[in-house]
Amino acid sequence: MKLHHYPLSGHAHRAVLCLSLLGVEADLVEVDVPNRGHKTPEFLKLNPFGQIPVLEDDGVVVNDSTAILVYVATKFGRTDWLPDDLPTRAKIQKWLSVAAGEIAYGPCAARLITVFGADFRAAEVIARAHRILKLIDDELSTHPFIVGDGPTIADIALYSYIVNAPEGNVDLSPYPHVGGWLARIEALPGFVGFRKTPAGLAA
Repeated sequence: MKLHHYPLSGHAHRAVLCLSLLGVEADLVEVDVPNRGHKTPEFLKLNPFGQIPVLEDDGVVVNDSTAILVYVATKFGRTDWLPDDLPTRAKIQKWLSVAAGEIAYGPCAARLITVFGADFRAAEVIARAHRILKLIDDELSTHPFIVGDGPTIADIALYSYIVNAPEGNVDLSPYPHVGGWLARIEALPGFVGFRKTPAGLAA
């Protein structure tokens, strides 16, 4: 199993964190994103979208971060991270969609401005980040992890861009339940952190 990643990508960190938390061994291949290594003909054969991460597993190529989480948990039968019961799976899928939607266009986009110089409207994406963080904080007021008492791949999908949201000038201090949740994830065996940059509020 081989994972193509980039240390400053939250999408890639989701995959790295998943493999580590689930105890799955994989070769980590760093893609030279600053020099457009993700746009080379060789890489585009793996992912025509030219995005990271990409997981290669014995001829199977998975080239979406949340799809990688589902693939890894399912392949190794980790029903502790992706339970079989439909109500819980539906909740997990909802939060995977949030990670690909509100998180991507909120805290992720805000960080892309400060770390990578992306052309987004800062006030708009920061406001969007605070809206979803308030909803997540409310959700976490009733249970320790996003869908219940134990961690799932939904927590992995949400973690990276929330923990580094201050790099995009998104203040996490108004969300105490989010802060506690981040600490609980970081206390899990196998946790690996997301590389930080001196940007935004973290400067």
